[in-house]
Amino acid sequence: MKRKLEQLNLLDDFLFGSILSYPEIGEEFCRKILKILLNVDMDRLHIVPQKVYYGSDTDRHGARLDVYIEEEKGTGTIYDVEPDKNDDRELKLALPRRVRFYHSKIDGRGLKAGDDYSKLKQVIVLMIMSYDPFGRDRVLYTIRSKCEEDPDMDYDDGAATCFFFTKGKKGELSEEARELLRYMEDSSAGNAQSERLKEIHSMVETVRQDEEVALEYMKVYEREQMIERRGEKIGERRGEIKVVRNMSKSMTPDQISEATGLELEYIQKILLYIRNNPEESDAGIAARILAGD
Repeated sequence: MKRKLEQLNLLDDFLFGSILSYPEIGEEFCRKILKILLNVDMDRLHIVPQKVYYGSDTDRHGARLDVYIEEEKGTGTIYDVEPDKNDDRELKLALPRRVRFYHSKIDGRGLKAGDDYSKLKQVIVLMIMSYDPFGRDRVLYTIRSKCEEDPDMDYDDGAATCFFFTKGKKGELSEEARELLRYMEDSSAGNAQSERLKEIHSMVETVRQDEEVALEYMKVYEREQMIERRGEKIGERRGEIKVVRNMSKSMTPDQISEATGLELEYIQKILLYIRNNPEESDAGIAARILAGD
């Protein structure tokens, strides 16, 4: 069910991405988030939104893969903050590889042809999650590369990943950071107690009440609904194609039409697609037929 924009929380991809790219708010918002979670101070941040198509309030992650925050001074560290509330079992199992992909995408843009590898910047990916990614009830899992034979050996490849579990009990994290994680899951005024969290909540409210953001949210939701309807149609057609494919081994098109109630012309179209595309899956042929229609 579609929720109103003012009901979205910071773990909803659309709201988080909209605040990140909002003029005069995005940079300060990021600065406060990183200060609370990582205790790092930054002067100027450069926000790099490669895509602006966010998922709405569904459990989809959207297309905000390449939005990251780059520190303009000092170490020049790049931060990629990814809210994630999709605890689908397969996605959860693939989580380490998904994060590896995030790192590779950022590194690929950070090194120009002919550049020395030493110019690669530090990259920290922050995954903020409403579910426990590794089942150990930790509020924070920090992942870095190390040598298996000698874990104490220094090996700094400039990459780190921080998995924050909003409801995690174990581990050391400041009380304000824990409050921020709770606020991200339920972005209401009652969960914004500290001065910085109140300032963050004020930014959230500014974006929630922006008419242009609301219009974009409506467009994104309608676009997702259209995609869902198309997916349902493909599923329905795929089932019909499977039936026609199997029946055609022993029945004529007329007999199939009589047995299934499908129009003869439609059955002939399916059989033509099957004959011309023998290696195509039922779903592929369904998509072709829908595109033709």
